[in-house]
Amino acid sequence: MQHIIFEAQDTTNALVFNIADLETRLNQLTDTRNKRGKIYPLGMVLSTVILAKLSGQDKPSGIAEWIRLRCDSFVKLFNCKHKRMPCLNTIRTVLQEVVPLAELEVLFRRYLHETYGGQESQLIAIDGKTMRGTIPKGSTQGVHLLAAYLPEEGVVLKQVAVETKENEISAAPQLLEGTNLKNKVVCADAMQTQRKMSVDVLARGGDYIWFLKDNQPTLLADVEQFFKPARVSAGWHPPELPRTVAQKIGKGHGRIEKRTLTLMEDDQQFLNWPGVRQVFKLEREVTKIRTGQKSTEIVFGITSRAPEKANAEQLLRWVRHYWGIENGLHYRRDVTLHEDATRSSEPSLAKTIAAINNFVVGLTQKLGYFNLASARRVFDVKIAGQLP
Repeated sequence: MQHIIFEAQDTTNALVFNIADLETRLNQLTDTRNKRGKIYPLGMVLSTVILAKLSGQDKPSGIAEWIRLRCDSFVKLFNCKHKRMPCLNTIRTVLQEVVPLAELEVLFRRYLHETYGGQESQLIAIDGKTMRGTIPKGSTQGVHLLAAYLPEEGVVLKQVAVETKENEISAAPQLLEGTNLKNKVVCADAMQTQRKMSVDVLARGGDYIWFLKDNQPTLLADVEQFFKPARVSAGWHPPELPRTVAQKIGKGHGRIEKRTLTLMEDDQQFLNWPGVRQVFKLEREVTKIRTGQKSTEIVFGITSRAPEKANAEQLLRWVRHYWGIENGLHYRRDVTLHEDATRSSEPSLAKTIAAINNFVVGLTQKLGYFNLASARRVFDVKIAGQLP
């Protein structure tokens, strides 16, 4: 195969994306097709699909047409024996029935790590997402995926399907299995605030940051008590319990958002919860610039991270990165990559497309493109300029 190479956005950065190298790796995937009926190598099919994705095509029909319109160029690029490209049905069949999904996800993660380094950031965000395009008419359930994501790098470490009769709580242990948590900090919403989940994270050498809601009412009430003034008799003024505070003010999207995190140590082991070391209160005050209207939200949480390893400023940064999963991963897949608008009645096809979308998000960020929509326009021009 001839080479298509994309340079990083920062021209002083030596990072590049070489499609020939990726195709070689993709050809190492287990191919279950009969050799007699196999026309297109698995690596070639997946490489052209990824190129189409990078160029702005998302639905299988659009991907197939984009590839077909560049047939002559791809025949030369991939040194094809047959002077044609796979049709829509062939692409759908390969993605739906042939691609070994677990192998593909591991390959993508290793490729990003071995080619671009990283995957050393401490924070691992766990969050789930339903692919709305897979919800049958008259139903409320479709393919739901739970991901372990590095928000500071844009890389999905692992993703598992949440089965119809399960929820994210029962799927989380499978997600953590095989994931290196040593010296990592796992952050998840209140659904994952479970004793077993806490023990599992600690047993694997990691720490946790959990948010609290009414699913753990006793724990929530106990944590709230840390931040309430002590009840004392008149004339007595007990000293305030030791605490540290961090604040961050941001402006954007027509609003000013002020986040204030207050952190306290549970040094007397008041809380009955595995491994907890600190508790926090996070206040988010949002002011709409145009109207001056203000809204305030207060959430509480716990962490097993020791005070000497995480102060209020560090914890606020991690929490902010965790909430960034919505814009960093879910929004890009839903809106920019049109995942929710892509109808699919086949769960296996939807899961493979989701894995490719995760790879596109991680790859573009590794190359320094933090605006995915803009990156796809750039790649479309670069690909057209390098095709033979």
